[in-house]
Amino acid sequence: IAVGTMIALKFGVSGEGSFTKGEANILLFFICAYVAAFAWSWGPLGWLVPSEICSLEVRSAGQAINVAVNMLFTFGIAQIFLNMLCHLKFGLFFFFAGFVLIMTVFIALFLPETKNVPIEEMNKVWKSHWFWTKFVPDVDTVTNNNRRATAQS
Repeated sequence: IAVGTMIALKFGVSGEGSFTKGEANILLFFICAYVAAFAWSWGPLGWLVPSEICSLEVRSAGQAINVAVNMLFTFGIAQIFLNMLCHLKFGLFFFFAGFVLIMTVFIALFLPETKNVPIEEMNKVWKSHWFWTKFVPDVDTVTNNNRRATAQS
């Protein structure tokens, strides 16, 4: 928001203007602070959370899907960033700030707390969540189906 505001005040929608050396240094500080804050907070969560929330049965598939989606979206954002910057100008920074807000709300509502939960208990955590319970089968049903499949083999 600070970067977008500084650019909006100096360049507006015309894109014409300039920063003094001091303003440029402040802008650079805000950009570095954003990168550092992202690297210490949201950045690693895309890799860490899926490894902790997936049950043992689906962990490898979950991580594979996570990596594929992460790389796909990183590629997409890298390809369209400059075009979006040309069209949205300073609004691009507010656009990304809006996504941080959306991510925060999503995590608060849809990601259950997993602190001190063993990986073997993750199915129970998902089954007891107010939203995800309708998508997670009963653990006993999954176990019985696996036993039947093994017995038939």
